[in-house]
Amino acid sequence: MSKGRVLITGGASGIGRATAERCRADGYDVVVIDREPGGIQADLSKPRDTEAALKEALRGGPITRLVNNVGVVRPGPVEEQTIEDLEAAVSLNLRCAIQCLQALLPGMKEQHFGRVVNIASRAALGKELRTVYAATKAGLIGMARVWALELGSFGITANAIGPGPIRTALFDRANPPDSPRTQAIIDAVPVRRMGTPDDVANAAAFLLDQRSGFVTGQVLYVCGGMTVGVASV
Repeated sequence: MSKGRVLITGGASGIGRATAERCRADGYDVVVIDREPGGIQADLSKPRDTEAALKEALRGGPITRLVNNVGVVRPGPVEEQTIEDLEAAVSLNLRCAIQCLQALLPGMKEQHFGRVVNIASRAALGKELRTVYAATKAGLIGMARVWALELGSFGITANAIGPGPIRTALFDRANPPDSPRTQAIIDAVPVRRMGTPDDVANAAAFLLDQRSGFVTGQVLYVCGGMTVGVASV
């Protein structure tokens, strides 16, 4: 018997794919929206395409769990960050998350239950060459905190996960494996290894669980200890 429906944006690869696989293993009906095959195909950087995909997703009934995972990295020094970079990051990393929650909220409120997980980043605490990325990931944390306050009385929790360096194609594109800067990142991880998508999926599974209803408005850093001494207690 299904434990309910969960929507994962950007769930065709990387962290999103690992989270989708974990959710299926945990007994959820998983709906993936991604521009790649494997679910509902849509360009989530476009509001109209997002709206159409959400309507298709909801034809199967209410969805009470949401993982806002899709995102884009536009790395570069601040003097080279363009307005286009900013607009692209805001649209995919922030606007899409708001639009998805708005579409799912009626069903969550009707069932007096919901779980929202925003995949943010350790970069929200500060990271070189990530002005627009860090800004939008910090925004996902801020939104989760606001949603926790607004929606708690409806049985809906909202939390964020802040992954550290996770070995994905997205990470490799922004951090070339042969770069000294990339090696320095790995050397700075207290557990002395890169994270895996499954590490993040495990954290998401906890926050999506029905039994996690007293955890809301929080940020769980999955970073191998990199935030120790950086993030507030």
